[in-house]
Amino acid sequence: MKLFFAALAVIIAILFAPMLLSPSPDNQTGEPVSGLPWQIEVLADGQSRVLDLTLGTSTLEDARVRFGEGELAIVAAPDEAGSLELYFDTVTAGAVTGKLLVTADVAADTLAAMRKRTTKTEYMESGATKKSTLAKQDVAPALAAPIRSLAFIPSINLDETMIVQRFGEPASRHRTSEQIEHLLYPERGLDILLDSDKKELLQYVAPRDFVSLSEPLKSREKKQ
Repeated sequence: MKLFFAALAVIIAILFAPMLLSPSPDNQTGEPVSGLPWQIEVLADGQSRVLDLTLGTSTLEDARVRFGEGELAIVAAPDEAGSLELYFDTVTAGAVTGKLLVTADVAADTLAAMRKRTTKTEYMESGATKKSTLAKQDVAPALAAPIRSLAFIPSINLDETMIVQRFGEPASRHRTSEQIEHLLYPERGLDILLDSDKKELLQYVAPRDFVSLSEPLKSREKKQ
């Protein structure tokens, strides 16, 4: 019987050893990990580098090199000009997996011209928003466009305690509904959306462009 329990202990140790030795998202093996969602490098020119991409300088092609092919399209809600987006259903940011949406910085007239030449348009799951496939002639110019913003939905659950541990205390908080609260980090160009009904959303822009995230929230609060 003693031999049985000794053998059982060895088997359990073998089965659970990989779980005990596997590193956390911060990698406790001692080897540095880059590209984690909370590793935001603020640059002197008001830009920032996050997920191994420099907002305002890196291009959609750089995002493809970093994360894979992705899905390139113009996405527009009703009565809106839309935006040029590159969507990744699964990416690995350091050691954290999730979904990533990369939005390009494209002039309005350029975007409008691209939209006129799109070859296929279909409705997205939301029902009203449309997704349009670019014409072949527009793919290369689209991929050469700089990145305006990133939106990352992590697979892991980030509760408020974990967020504060990783990102620090937010500069301000804005509640836009009963279930949605935004934690704002203007000096880092970050808006973290906490939704009690859905997954957390991390939105990144260059710190110099943070007003593009904060102003819509302030306007929404005034209307409430």
